[in-house]
Formats: sequence, C-alpha cells, structure tokens
Amino acid sequence: MKQTILIVDDEESIVRLLAFNIEKAGYLIDVARDGHQAIKKAKQHAYDLIILDILLPGIDGLSVCTHLREHRIETPILMLTAKGTEHDKVLGLDLGADDYLTKPFSLKELLARMRAIMRRAYREGRVHGKAVHVGDLIIYPDRFEAEKNANILTFTRKEFELLYYLAIHQGQVLSRERLLKDVWDYDFAGDTRIVDVHISRLREKIESDSKHPVYIKTVRGLGYKMEAATP
Repeated sequence: MKQTILIVDDEESIVRLLAFNIEKAGYLIDVARDGHQAIKKAKQHAYDLIILDILLPGIDGLSVCTHLREHRIETPILMLTAKGTEHDKVLGLDLGADDYLTKPFSLKELLARMRAIMRRAYREGRVHGKAVHVGDLIIYPDRFEAEKNANILTFTRKEFELLYYLAIHQGQVLSRERLLKDVWDYDFAGDTRIVDVHISRLREKIESDSKHPVYIKTVRGLGYKMEAATP
C-alpha cells in the first residue's frame, strides 16, 4: 500500500516537477490547485502528507492549514513557498505545519523532509487515526492496539511502531536496514538483530503459529514482508 501525497500549488511547472519526482520516489500523488480544493480533498481523503504552498488563489496556504487543524485534521503538512522570512516560517509552524521549505529547493532535501515528517507522524498515530486492515488483523494507530478475531492485542510502543510500519507498506519487502532507519531513526549502520527480536515478538502476538507465520514473512536474504493471511 503506497503512501499518498497531496500537492497543493497553482504553479503548473512546480506541480509537474513535484509530481514526477515524488512518483519516481515510490509515492502516489494527488493535486489541488487552490485552497478551497485543498480543504475539500483533505477532508475527503486520508493522505499521508500535504505539500502546501502559501501563495494560493482564493484561500492562502496559511488559512488552509489553520482550517484543517481547527477541524481536527492532523495530516502532516510541509509548507512550500517563495516566502523566506523568519516571521513567515514561525507563523506557518505556529498554525500547525510540521515543516517549512523555501523555494527554490533541492528535490533531495524535499524528499528527505517528507520522509522525516511522515516517520514522526506515524509514530504519533496522527494520520487521521485511520485503521489499517491486513486480512483479519485491524491495526488502530490512535490506540496503539490491534484487533484479531474480536480479540484486542496490545504492544510496547516500539512493537506497535514496527507493526504499523509493516502494515502501511504491506506487500513490500523491507530490509532490516530500512526498518532500522525508519522505525528506530538510525541514520547509521546499527545492529539489525534488534529488528529480528521485535519481529519475533510481533509474531508471538499476531500469528496463530509463530513458527509458521502467515502475516509477517521472512524474505530470505532481503528482509521482511507483511501481507494478508491466506487460507
């Protein structure tokens, strides 16, 4: 299940540039051309991130951000604008934006900021608190719990962060190194055995038979993959 990014900008060249590079990085994208459309889409869809320009026709980006936060929409927001003064940055963050990037920008930095924002948001269970279904397993990020066959499963915080990360990337093979980086925030080579230990603990809790897992599969030589159980 790929993560979906909403791009809110009225400059066609910027939209094309962002859309091409974000899709190339493995994400799905949607586009809103003005503030009204951005608000409507953000209320109707559970995006993983909103890239929001301040200078928009109709309702400006700061007002969009304010409106979404007032209506308890906690989707992470990355402000993207030509404005670069300290006042504008502080105001955007005070209104509820998660980060701020000034045009012109480096695409490499943009993607890095996106990943960092979404990692923080998933750890906090902020992305609409939307439940994730993996077969008959239901994962609740707002409660740090899962449910299977009407039974509530509880986890340590790190176990849950790992489970949720696997679930939102279900079907994808995830290396131990990537899991260390994105779940543990290790930006250096670390001991990957910590991943294996937590995977083992998760299997004990969610699998009917932890020695023959059907949800979290080991992909030999590559890492782990989560998928719906099959009969």
